[in-house]
Amino acid sequence: MTAAAGAVDLCGCASSRARTAGSKPNIIFIMADDLGYGDLGCFGQERIKTPHLDRMAAEGMRLTQHYAGSTVCAPSRSVLMTGQHTGHTIVRGNALVPLRPEDVTVAERLKEAGYVTGLCGKWGLGEPGTTGIPNRKGFDYFYGYLNQVHAHNYYPEFLWRNEEKVALPNVVDHPMRGGVASMGGVSSNKAVYSHDLIADEAMKFIERNRERPFFLYFALTIPHANNEAGKAGMEVPDYGIYAEMDWPDPQKGHAAMITRMDGDIGRMFALLKKLGIDERTLVIFTSDNGPHREGGNDPNFNRSSGPLRGIKRDLYEGGIRVPTIARWPGRIAAGSKSNHVSAFWDFMPTACEAAGVKPPAGIDGISYLPALVGGKQRQHEFLYWEFHEGGSKQAVRMGPWKLIRFVRTGKVELYNLDYDLGEKADIADKQPQIVQTMMEYLKTARTPSEHWPLPEAGA
Repeated sequence: MTAAAGAVDLCGCASSRARTAGSKPNIIFIMADDLGYGDLGCFGQERIKTPHLDRMAAEGMRLTQHYAGSTVCAPSRSVLMTGQHTGHTIVRGNALVPLRPEDVTVAERLKEAGYVTGLCGKWGLGEPGTTGIPNRKGFDYFYGYLNQVHAHNYYPEFLWRNEEKVALPNVVDHPMRGGVASMGGVSSNKAVYSHDLIADEAMKFIERNRERPFFLYFALTIPHANNEAGKAGMEVPDYGIYAEMDWPDPQKGHAAMITRMDGDIGRMFALLKKLGIDERTLVIFTSDNGPHREGGNDPNFNRSSGPLRGIKRDLYEGGIRVPTIARWPGRIAAGSKSNHVSAFWDFMPTACEAAGVKPPAGIDGISYLPALVGGKQRQHEFLYWEFHEGGSKQAVRMGPWKLIRFVRTGKVELYNLDYDLGEKADIADKQPQIVQTMMEYLKTARTPSEHWPLPEAGA
């Protein structure tokens, strides 16, 4: 598929007209880690405080039908970077498979458009020395975690700056797995909090590059748990405004993490205004998948999935529909909402259209820039996901219809999201023609994968 056709007036001129470097918008893509659809005030949360993200929504647009690339970390990020859904992208599960030289990332395309590119946070698409590290996939600057298990720990003994390790004063005990020390672990002294360091680096990147168009991928680790810490896994320096709440400690930590992240996003918007670049900066906020049940966290405690069924690792809506906000003063109408059905693989063509460069061939995305700025928006014929932990699953969305196939058992469920957002009533037996059409998409939407083959039903 290709990006949406049709000109969108971005700068008082047709989008097809050549743009000067000064007219290209800065692009900031902020991605939380395991934040649920219902974890923000502007998406219905009543107890966790997110005033800056709520203000972002009031000054911009809520995308109420936007989907992550997957229901877990690495494939969701691969989808985001390559513009290919999990039937095509190289990384389809949480394993150490790096991006290849031929896998074109959004950072590479934006560099060709004259952007300086930076990543602050979690990568997960290439280990040290592989073809998949950020500096070999289009990023001029990288600070954070390469390995997603290493990123569990908010108090690590090092982070990466480009291709060099930066030592930190934290002391970490690494558990042994199969006779090998895990990349994850728990700090015994908790001297410096990685999220704070990463947020500071993001602000510095913006300041350094305020005079030229930049792309910042701000890939936060909040509110992911430190899985290795057990029920103490919601690691945060303090519980802040939740310290005196009559809540379990993991729920205090979970809420405090989200509010801490919200404060840093507020700091970022204040910086954009201070530097005079607020009105030429497109900012998108989202999450890589649904909320987790790890580190002692109970996603039901504050209704992290909102009205949706399921959490992380589910292909129900709660595992893949994510809270998404876009803000671009003067371009995106304040306080607006879009019901356009979009997904992570649409970010590649969206960013490319905003930057005035063609997206790579062979992607699955459609630019949603028209939906953001009030233009004519193309629609997807269907959306596709697959997931390979604990038994393979596939899902397709076609219009209001959502089909989930459990590969090993052959079971198929069908829901009409217009009438059943919570996916409570399986109507597969009542809509055989719809099921047949969507089952054909399951067969044609994917290419074979040596790392993630789909088993035969009953295998």
